[in-house]
Amino acid sequence: MFIGRVMGTATSTIKHPSMKGWRLLLVMALQADGRQIEGDPILVVDSLGAGKGDKVMITSDGIGARELLHSMQSPVRWSVLGICDS
Repeated sequence: MFIGRVMGTATSTIKHPSMKGWRLLLVMALQADGRQIEGDPILVVDSLGAGKGDKVMITSDGIGARELLHSMQSPVRWSVLGICDS
């Protein structure tokens, strides 16, 4: 689990059936001081309505993500746990 900044959204025309209707975000991890960590963004499933520029808490709990999507066959691993207050 860590804090990240939403960089934008992702659109997929073909995806696993369990992901249909779910919003996909691109999130960059943040260091403790709020600076971005070097590397690639993470594709995250969002059920809370986070927007571009928001600070979010994300988790890599795949079982929790699959329960959120109501599919134990879903390939989703990352999901938004919360939107951080400023």
